Amino acid sequence: MMMTHPTVLARLVDEYERELELRAAGPHGPVRQQMEDVVYTLCVSTGTRDVKAALAAARERLRAAWPGEPGDVAGAVRDGQTLDGAKG
Repeated sequence: MMMTHPTVLARLVDEYERELELRAAGPHGPVRQQMEDVVYTLCVSTGTRDVKAALAAARERLRAAWPGEPGDVAGAVRDGQTLDGAKG
């Protein structure tokens, strides 16, 4: 099985969490489609069939990829942090 790069997984998890926030404000057509797209991509990227398993698998891979503090990996990616913890 091909492994998705941790940076891609972190961005997908971050996007999923943002879509959840948007959805809480009201399920609009484009938001719903975007959420379905993100869930599908997370599942395919992690080799799972549901979003809970996909998130668990993605977070586990991210913990393994980013040593040290288990903080906000998606936030680190948004801030430009690389896998070794340096700013990139």
